[in-house]
Amino acid sequence: MQLTKNVVGEGARRSGDCSARASLLASIVDCSDDAIISKTLDGVVTSWNRAAERVYGYKGEEILGSSITLVVSPERPDEMTEILARIKSGERVDHYETVRLRKDGTAIGISLTVSPIYDSDGNVIGASSIARDITERRRAEETLKAAIEYSRSLIEASLDPLVTISGEGKITDVNEATVKVTGVPRERLIGTDFSDYFTEPEKARAGYQQVFSRGFVTDYPLTIRHRDGRLTDVLYNASIYGGAGKVLGVFAAARDVTAQQQASRYARSLIEASLDPLVTISPTGKITDVNQATIEVTGVRREGLIGTDFSDYFTEPERARVGYQQVFAEGFVTNYPLTIRHRDGRLTDVLYNASVYKDSRGVVLGVLAAARDVTAQKRAEAEVAEQRTRELERLAELERFQRLTVGRELKMVELKKEIEQLKVQLQGRSPQ
Repeated sequence: MQLTKNVVGEGARRSGDCSARASLLASIVDCSDDAIISKTLDGVVTSWNRAAERVYGYKGEEILGSSITLVVSPERPDEMTEILARIKSGERVDHYETVRLRKDGTAIGISLTVSPIYDSDGNVIGASSIARDITERRRAEETLKAAIEYSRSLIEASLDPLVTISGEGKITDVNEATVKVTGVPRERLIGTDFSDYFTEPEKARAGYQQVFSRGFVTDYPLTIRHRDGRLTDVLYNASIYGGAGKVLGVFAAARDVTAQQQASRYARSLIEASLDPLVTISPTGKITDVNQATIEVTGVRREGLIGTDFSDYFTEPERARVGYQQVFAEGFVTNYPLTIRHRDGRLTDVLYNASVYKDSRGVVLGVLAAARDVTAQKRAEAEVAEQRTRELERLAELERFQRLTVGRELKMVELKKEIEQLKVQLQGRSPQ
């Protein structure tokens, strides 16, 4: 490897000790993983180590004495002139990132540190540069940047409020949906307490602490308060994120369920407004919800009903069990007769109409059953049947009487006829 006299210095050759130091320096330069090059102030290459050969593709003998512009990108023609001008004035250029060309024309990313070379009188006579190939690093950075931009675009594209939270519960990032739901600009949200934006701050605080302790939460209910007072019901799903085994924070996504909650409350009001007992039943036959009418007809409180077997509240439990199993099998039943037993022993005859209900994916969640009280109807039907029986019995009695009466009349007619015949016969036998 060739080193110029201005690299080791003129004085280094004036003694054997300096010569050894120069030899050591040359060895260090030659073994470096960085391309180390020296050049004149006109850009003529005067030294070129092995790493330079590897980085740029030129052998030392190919480029020594040639202009450094061989490796300068044609898209940056004035760059080297500007660098050398700074070197002439005694400046140092540190960690300057640029693009250079290999011998085969491949463009590579380079980080340069360029220093002036002085003679024994302190005059700048050249430039020494240390170049590190940062092509892979740049590629990795570009990949990371693209990934970050892609992730950011996904975050901003989300209609759900998304937020990242530090271990101290401070907001570290938000998307536009979060800005809209809170009414607070992004720069004012960042650094504030996550829990400050909810109707129940303590519950919000407990939620993100739960994520740190368990690693996640699912469908955690909270209500966000907008700065103008509007409320938004949400369900949070959150998990921890980090790197190298270290937890950095929590990523939380809130699904707006305000409309769903309103619909649920509306449905609840309709259910409670019904005079008919209404009940929802799980696939295992357990009661999952009831209305007030069910409470009244069974005499059991709501919390006492939920989780118990639907079939337990009827005079014929097995028939009730067969009924809801039929709904799961066929999708519905209509006018299914059962008798509900109140806890005080009173009985209520009902006809059940029931059907399955499903989630948005079509998965059956359970059965919704409505019972129509037909006790009065059955009593009326029984009374009508009894009245009809009495009327039929009376009709039979009248028919029997009629048959007797008609028989007597027929007998009288026959007797009268017979009498008339006898009279005629007697008159015919009288003496003339």
